[in-house]
Amino acid sequence: MTNKPNFVCDLETGICGPADEEEMGLIDFSQPKKTITLYYVTDPICSHCWAIEPVLRRFTEQYGGHFKFRTVMGGLLEKWHDGPIDPANGIYKPADVAPHWREVGEHSRMPIDGSLMINNPVQSSYPPSRVFKVIQEQYTDAKANEYLRRAREALFAFNENISEDAVLIEIVNGMGLDGQAIIQRANEPAGQQLLTEDFSLARSLGARGFPTIIMVNEDNKGVKLVGGRPYEAYVDGLQKVLGEEKLHAKQPKALSALLKQEGLLFAKEIEVMYEVDPSALPAFIEKELPPEQFEQKEILGESYFTPLTK
Repeated sequence: MTNKPNFVCDLETGICGPADEEEMGLIDFSQPKKTITLYYVTDPICSHCWAIEPVLRRFTEQYGGHFKFRTVMGGLLEKWHDGPIDPANGIYKPADVAPHWREVGEHSRMPIDGSLMINNPVQSSYPPSRVFKVIQEQYTDAKANEYLRRAREALFAFNENISEDAVLIEIVNGMGLDGQAIIQRANEPAGQQLLTEDFSLARSLGARGFPTIIMVNEDNKGVKLVGGRPYEAYVDGLQKVLGEEKLHAKQPKALSALLKQEGLLFAKEIEVMYEVDPSALPAFIEKELPPEQFEQKEILGESYFTPLTK
C-alpha cells in the first residue's frame, strides 16, 4: 500500500488503503486532515532562538504530527560595519553583544558564555548558515537541524567561534559527515545561492526578526509568532490554523530515549519537556536515567546531561 505524501489517511475518505464492498480500509482519526507548514525563521547566532529551544522541542515533539517543520535561515549578521547593528539593544560593535547574550542566558537558563564576542568575535552568521543549507540540500532537514543545534551549543555554551571554517569542520565531522567537503561546498557561490533563496523566502513570509514562527494551512491562512513565546502560545497558534480539527498531543518519549537522540540536554530542557519543577529534577533524573547511562556536568551554573559512550 502506498500512502499519499504527508498523509496516512486519504483526504477525501479518511481511509487508509483500498475500501470497497469486499474490503474495509483503516480510518486513523489520530492523523491530521489539514496540511500545515511551520516555517521557523532563525539564525545560528540568534540568542533568543537558543533561549526557546526547550519550548520549541516540546512543541514539535508533542504536536509535530500536525505539521511539516521547515527551518529558514534569515541572515542576522552579514558583517560588522561602522555604525549601529542593533541600537535598541545598545549593540554597535561585537563586544556589546556579550552582556546582551549573558542576560538572555541567565533569563532563559540556556547557558551563554558570550566572552568570545570580546576576544574573538563572530564576524558573520552567513558561514554557519551556508553550512546548514548545504547539509539540508545533501542530506535531510533532520540532519541540518541537528547541525544547527550542535553549532549553537558550540557558540553559546562552549564559546567557540562558528564563523571559522576549522570550528565548522569539527562540528560537522562530529556528526559523522565530511566536514571538509561540506564547508568547501558552503564557501562556493552555490552555497551562497542556497542561502539567498532562504532570505527571499523569509522576506516573502514577512519575517523581520528572530525567532519568527509562521504556521500556514492549505488555504494559505496562518499565524505568525515573533520572539520568545510560552509553550501555550504555539499550541494556541496551531489550533487557530487547524480550525475545528482537534489537536492530538503525543506523549514525550522517555528521557533515556530523548537523551540518546539529542546527545546533550540542559536541565531547563528536561524541566520543560516533562513539566518538572527545578527542585524536583534530581529525583526525576534518578528515576528516569540509570547512572551507567548518562553523565552530568555543569557549565555557567547550569547542569547538562550527555549519554555515556562505551
